[in-house]
Amino acid sequence: MEWLIWLGAAVALCGVGMILWCVLAVLRARRAGLGEDALRARLQRLVIYNMAALGVSVLGLMLVVLGILMS
Repeated sequence: MEWLIWLGAAVALCGVGMILWCVLAVLRARRAGLGEDALRARLQRLVIYNMAALGVSVLGLMLVVLGILMS
């Protein structure tokens, strides 16, 4: 089940990459000098992507643990 460990690691890294993208998007939004309402709307959209990224990371880590337990 070594392939499951590598697959899980790849999925978890994709999730971490998505989280980093969310952080950079928030920094760009804050530097853009938007009004409070516009900034709030953009950040609310980014929260959805951030939660999806956390979910992908968790699924990847679950695959890694499952691969380790099945080995």
